Amino acid sequence: MTNTEILEKIHEFLTEEFEVDAAKLIPEANLKETLGLDSLDYIDLVVVIENNFGFKVKPEDFTNIITFQDFCDYVISRVNSKELA
Repeated sequence: MTNTEILEKIHEFLTEEFEVDAAKLIPEANLKETLGLDSLDYIDLVVVIENNFGFKVKPEDFTNIITFQDFCDYVISRVNSKELA
């Protein structure tokens, strides 16, 4: 899976399943404040990530994820490391 495909999938599930305004999906957007994701959304997000990308997410992985860019970088690095394994 290419980085572009990963980003397209992230955009798709955030706009469709979490009803995030696509215009707000910019790198510096704060997941909680700008995109409006709350703690329950984070739980759902873990399930969506695991279903779409096939890797397990640990709660502590989210401690350093603040912005949309942080989130995308995290998913891309995990998918790429999984594919190299």
